[in-house]
Order: sequence, then structure tokens, then C-alpha cells
Amino acid sequence: MKIGIPKEIKVHEYRVGMVPASVKEAVLHGHTVYVETLAGVGIGCSDEDYIAVGAQIVSSAQAVFEQADMIVKVKEPQSSERMLLRKGQLLFAYLHLAPDREQTEDLINSGAVCIAYETVTDDNGQLPLLAPMSEVAGRMSLQAGAFALEKSRGGRGILLAGVAGVAPANVVIIGGGVVGMNAAQMAVGLRANVVIIDRNLEVLRQLDRLFSGVVTCIYSTNDAIEKYVLAADLVIGCVLVAGAKAPKLVTKEMIQRMKSGAAIVDVAIDQGGCIETSHPTTHDNPTYIVDNVVHYCVANMPGAVARTSTFALNNATLPYILQLADLGYKTALTTNKHLLNGLNIYQGQVTNYSVAQALGYPYISSVLA
Repeated sequence: MKIGIPKEIKVHEYRVGMVPASVKEAVLHGHTVYVETLAGVGIGCSDEDYIAVGAQIVSSAQAVFEQADMIVKVKEPQSSERMLLRKGQLLFAYLHLAPDREQTEDLINSGAVCIAYETVTDDNGQLPLLAPMSEVAGRMSLQAGAFALEKSRGGRGILLAGVAGVAPANVVIIGGGVVGMNAAQMAVGLRANVVIIDRNLEVLRQLDRLFSGVVTCIYSTNDAIEKYVLAADLVIGCVLVAGAKAPKLVTKEMIQRMKSGAAIVDVAIDQGGCIETSHPTTHDNPTYIVDNVVHYCVANMPGAVARTSTFALNNATLPYILQLADLGYKTALTTNKHLLNGLNIYQGQVTNYSVAQALGYPYISSVLA
């Protein structure tokens, strides 16, 4: 198969779809890999590094899309990239379609076969291609929150850890999955007072055991969310419903009643955000203020630590890339139900139920039958 790796063009996105070691594996499997010039420069990998493992360097994204059977990216294709897709071409990347009608329409019209990292599953019901970036985003959320709490950013001027004689910050984490757990690990390490809110009792039990009672684990109700959000210095939104738009658990009314200068980091913003006042921001301009509450809603947080993120992501995606390339997408999808769960759009049809429900498209479940 001919595999194409374009340079990411989203604002301040420095990751790359495949690192040289991954390219080498694909070449050893007999595939041809086209890499856009300078695609890896953001993670410290030069064109020469890719050439050394057998990649072919091409001069533009257009050349990559023209020659490749499968496009491997990190972030969703931007408008100019979507126009380069063709019928039957395979796209493998994070897509986050449920809150993004424009992208969904363009991918439908392209006739491409679009597999989303974030809805590929495993035998444990987990999301193995989302997990590494969830780990990164969860850990970064405390850095972002500390940044947003600084007085110069509009925050309360609070140090998360406090100091001797001064209380630490109250951190409330909504969602106890991979993002929430990693956020809690960082918050505990910084000596903050930490509360995790989740609706899954077994998850709460596991977190209680993991943190040995250092973290307060609370069952999620509207009353509990309101109570703890209003007492928080920092709220981290980590809610995930696979493939679907995130539910709005923190309302505008709660935001109005929060402490002046409190901060919110909405890690769920890729799926529309779980805070009613959230909207996507970029690393160029990461924060804004609503009702004296600082909002950090960067939609590609892991892009700021591009090298760590890319290598972590490639560790997870490489087996699936090779399976798609070795078998062809039809055989790969029909023999691997978990990879099939990643299929969001197939030649003009929406094949993910949550995306179809969110955007009002017909849901087609048997395109490969």
C-alpha cells in the first residue's frame, strides 16, 4: 500500500502521523511511504531521518494526497486538506465529528473511507488510540490550570500547591476516566485538594483505592456538580461519551456563581466541551474570560508537547496502520470488530451511530456486509 504522511497544518500543531521508526516498520512490510517535506520537524525528525528508513519525501500535501492510498494524520483534516481527499481513499486520524458539521459534510462529499482514532475499541471496551493522548491531556490540564489561575491571566492568583501556612487550591475533576485519573495524579502530586466526580461507582471505587483516600471521590449528580464547582478554584472537564458530543454538565448559571478568578480547563472541547460556556481556542490564544472565570479550551492540547505526544500516539496506532496496509481496509475492517468501530464515514455514508445522532444523518451499519 502507498501510505501518505502530510505535514499537520492546524494552528500550533507540531505532531506527525508517523515517526521514522514507524515508517521503517511499514517499509519492511513492503509498503511505500510518502512524507511531506518538513512533516517531522516539529518533533525533531528531519527529512533525512525519514529518508534513512526508506521514506520518499515529497514537496507538498497535494503530492502526498495524490499518491497515497491511505493518509495517516494526527488531527482532523483542515478544509484545504479535505478538498484533496478522493473517493475510496483511506483516512486514519483523530476526527471528532459529532460537534463538527462542516468537516463531516466535507468528508461525506469526498467519498473517502474515514476511520477515527477516537472510536477504535479494544477487548476491554476501552479506546486504545485515544488513551495515550488522554494521558497527555490529563497531565497537561494541571499545567494549563496553573497558568490560567495566575493573576496576569485573569485568575485568582492562587498557587495550586499553596505554601506552608497557606491552603492549596481546590481542584474539581469531572470525569474519572483516563484524562481524569491522570489529571488527579498531577493534582495530588502538586498537593492540591482534589475531588473527582463520576457517575460510575466502580470507577469511583477504583480511584479511591488508587489514591488511598487522598482524593475525594463523589458520585455525579447535578447537585454534587453544582456544590463542588462553586467551591472550586480550578475545574477540569474530562467527560467522554465515545464518538458523541460531550454533555454540558457545568451550566452558565454555575459559571456566574463561581469564585471570581476561578479557572476551567475543558479537556472535552474536542467533542464540543462539557462546560456550557466553552468554545475551542488555540495555543496562540488559549484563554478567555466569561463572568470572571478563566476558560482554557485548547482543542489540541497534546500538540504543545509534540514529541512526547507523537511517540506515545505512534506506539498505539502502528499495529492498526500495519493491519490496514497489510490486509487492505476491507479485510482489516471485516476481520477486526474493534477497528470497524473506528469507521465513521464510508464513501458518503455515516457509519458511526453517535455521529449520525448528533448531526441528524442516517446511520448505516452494514456498509461492508
